[in-house]
Amino acid sequence: MSDEIEIDTDDLEHRMKGAMTSLKHELASLRTGRASATMVEPVMVDAYGTMTPINQVGTVNVPEPRMVTVNVWDKGLVNKVEKAIRESGLGINPQTNGTIIMLPIPELNEERRRELTKVAAQYAESARVAIRNVRRDGMDQIKKAKGNGMSEDDVKFWENAVQELTDAHTALVDKTLEAKQAEIMQV
Repeated sequence: MSDEIEIDTDDLEHRMKGAMTSLKHELASLRTGRASATMVEPVMVDAYGTMTPINQVGTVNVPEPRMVTVNVWDKGLVNKVEKAIRESGLGINPQTNGTIIMLPIPELNEERRRELTKVAAQYAESARVAIRNVRRDGMDQIKKAKGNGMSEDDVKFWENAVQELTDAHTALVDKTLEAKQAEIMQV
């Protein structure tokens, strides 16, 4: 009977990967002083009486590292798009040229860069905590299986497997954080 007891490491790994995906999404939302089309994704425009994502009223481009442009398809919406960007809290002052709205991305000062690296570190710590919680769940499954007759050798094997999974994902979080902090501090 004890040969049939197995721990679902695939589920644990899937949950740890979920923590990594969440971390990458949070880090992508940090403004690094580099232009990216994802910066304006949360901006909603009042188009024809409905709140519409900015990418559904115009084409968002990044023609150069410190510039995002929005080419508005309907001339009548240019002012509404500009207003939505101004009120979005992005801290960007849009400049209009016909139907094209240019968003120059200001250089980040040293203090702001340090704040952003701290925010990135907090995101990474949250991911590490999530991974450790998954590890704890795995260890709880092993304890329960031990109570159901799992052999000591199998207990050791599964504990090592769960720990290796945890270590690998924690190292990935650290590597991702280092890369993001280097990107933020790059002038």
